Parts: sequence; C-alpha cells; structure tokens
Amino acid sequence: MPPRKNNNSTTRRTPRPKPEVDVNIADLEPKNVDLLRRYVTDQGRILPRKYTGFPAKHQRQLTRAIKRARQMLLMK
Repeated sequence: MPPRKNNNSTTRRTPRPKPEVDVNIADLEPKNVDLLRRYVTDQGRILPRKYTGFPAKHQRQLTRAIKRARQMLLMK
C-alpha cells in the first residue's frame, strides 16, 4: 500500500454553518411547525447535530418532535 500524501497545508475545508441556538427547548413540540421547519431540508430530511448546533439530548427531542409532527400530518 503506497503512503498517503499529507495535504493539510494546501487544501482547506470550508467551515460548516453554525446557526444561532436561540431556541427555547420547551418550544420543541410537534405543534410548533414554524420552528421545526427551520431544522428540516427542502427534501424533508432532519438536519444533523453538526448543522443544528444542538447538544445530543436536545437533538433527540427535536427529532422526536419532527417525527410526531409528521405523524399528525402537520409537516411533510
């Protein structure tokens, strides 16, 4: 196996977007559709933690709220 090149100094990754986490965690409920739509892509995928900036516990609450809103047919 040939050795890998070390290109750390020549190529830089673009920084991922960091949104402001100014959300009250109590507002993460399925009926608050306007808030939940901020964390869903146009295709309907839930944004991962590295883009939302939430800690793991709050990301799980967000995911649960989005899935419940989908079941209640409030979200696509």
